[in-house]
Amino acid sequence: MSNFEQFQIDFYQSNYTIDDQEEGDNNYGSNKNLCGRRMSQTGEQPPAGAFAPSEMLPSSHNYTAQILQPMYNPNTLSHLSYADGFDEEPPLLEELGINFKHIWQKTLTVLNPMKPADGTIMNETDLTGPMVFCLALGATLLLAGKVHFGYVYGMSAIGCLAMHALLNLMSISGVSHGCVASVLGYCLLPMVILSSSAVIFSLQGTLGTLLALFIIGWCSLSASKIFTSALAMEGQQLLIAYPCALLYGLFAILTVF
Repeated sequence: MSNFEQFQIDFYQSNYTIDDQEEGDNNYGSNKNLCGRRMSQTGEQPPAGAFAPSEMLPSSHNYTAQILQPMYNPNTLSHLSYADGFDEEPPLLEELGINFKHIWQKTLTVLNPMKPADGTIMNETDLTGPMVFCLALGATLLLAGKVHFGYVYGMSAIGCLAMHALLNLMSISGVSHGCVASVLGYCLLPMVILSSSAVIFSLQGTLGTLLALFIIGWCSLSASKIFTSALAMEGQQLLIAYPCALLYGLFAILTVF
């Protein structure tokens, strides 16, 4: 037993004292204060993922809300609200490019060939009126017992491409496909009147031929007037009216025969 007690005393024997522990605590506190002063002076933050005491972390606003209940802040809700209300949004027809006022003005311009055309209105690529007039032409031909919807759309597409190429060669400023299709489509309105007449009586006679020639001249005169006003092609109205008359003559042939 004497050997064991001697071994136990030798094993637990150390030079560490309580004074050394207090001195180490004081050194740790001074080092922590020194580190806190350095961080406050330089404004640096510890790297992400590294351990840092709560005193070294940047101070932020205290979260006062309860658990699972977010804190109400009216400033954040103001940022989430829409900048513009529903009252300031444009109407649906305006977003789709449908303007009934311009459609009515273009229709009156076509119905009155002697009235000067407004070139600014005719430069707009409005295809609502042309589509309606093409459908009306096909519907009136259908009422007369002629199913020519494919011919109407086919000749309209080929005629628009041909007139677009011709007008780009003749004019200086040039013209777009939408403008050509819009003007030719609106000027198709007198042809709808001719096809509506074919529902009432036959056009295969002297009266029908004269009426068809009058309608062809009406359509070509209106189209050439609009093209010369929109493209500033003064003195070239007869040159533009000739190919327009050829195009509308094909629609007249469909209507008469």
